[in-house]
Amino acid sequence: MQTLESASDRHVRNIAFVIALVAPLAAILLQLVPALLAGLLIYALVRSLAPRLEAHLSSHGARVALVAVLAFAIVAAIAALAVATIAFLHSDAGSLPALMQKMAEIIDASRDSLPAWANEYLPSDTGTLQGSAATWLREHAGELQKIGTATLRAIAHALLGMVVGALLALRETDAENIQAPLAAALATHAGRFASAFRRVVFAQVQIAAINALLTGLFLVVGLSLFGIHLPLAKTMVVLTFFTGLLPVIGNLVSNSVIFVVCLSHSLELALLSLVFLVVVHKLEYLLNARIVGNSIKARSWELLLAMLVMEALFGLGGLVLAPIYYAYLKDELAQRKLV
Repeated sequence: MQTLESASDRHVRNIAFVIALVAPLAAILLQLVPALLAGLLIYALVRSLAPRLEAHLSSHGARVALVAVLAFAIVAAIAALAVATIAFLHSDAGSLPALMQKMAEIIDASRDSLPAWANEYLPSDTGTLQGSAATWLREHAGELQKIGTATLRAIAHALLGMVVGALLALRETDAENIQAPLAAALATHAGRFASAFRRVVFAQVQIAAINALLTGLFLVVGLSLFGIHLPLAKTMVVLTFFTGLLPVIGNLVSNSVIFVVCLSHSLELALLSLVFLVVVHKLEYLLNARIVGNSIKARSWELLLAMLVMEALFGLGGLVLAPIYYAYLKDELAQRKLV
């Protein structure tokens, strides 16, 4: 009878293991990565902050209420930040026409410092630039509509994911919860995945901070030594930090802003900043593998290979989840004493 029970337990563990391995990949294929990441973020924040506050409470009901309030506060704060960001992007200051107008003004002001061959590829005036942009927008209206729809869907998924993450964090507070064998096994795997997420995200914050520090040393300190004071230099440093938390597209946004602002001073400075940014982000790519690799006990080449394979198989969603998934996979294999 004991042999049958052991075989049954082993069978349940294997089923749970397969489900746990496939679930994150299914999230990528179903385009649920925003929901997964948002849920994990809320869960990690609540479970990181709750124990420090729960230590002062003796009543189980009070602890549940505390976790509920904490989860609601975190979800509300992140949702408010998202709404504020969207509102800014739709305002006059943050709209696409306003951004294009500012870039056009910088390009016009820098036209005399550009070589003749570069001026040939630039519009003659701001009106021409706006007209070209309007034509491009009309020609790609269908694609832009799809992007807008996909963005709204991702936001909705993220909000639902945050609610799910909050509910899961609240559920863990119930110490009397009794789970069936498969559910208990899946909960164990989910805990390991959440742990991998927490370690990778904290490491990514370190990388973004290093990136912002180096950018600040260049824009604020280094250029000041040569008497160059760029407008909005500190703002660009802050922007570099927050966009550094986003893969790929974040660097493109911050680099574009810095390049255009440097162009307002001179072409030479813009090119120098571009070289600096390329070097920094190459360093950041290696730091990503090094810092995240140390947090998940993986060598740099392992993480780089995982990112390459996941991006080739699943695109941007695979690239985003690659460090987390690889960290989780190593934890699972270590638990089975295979690595």
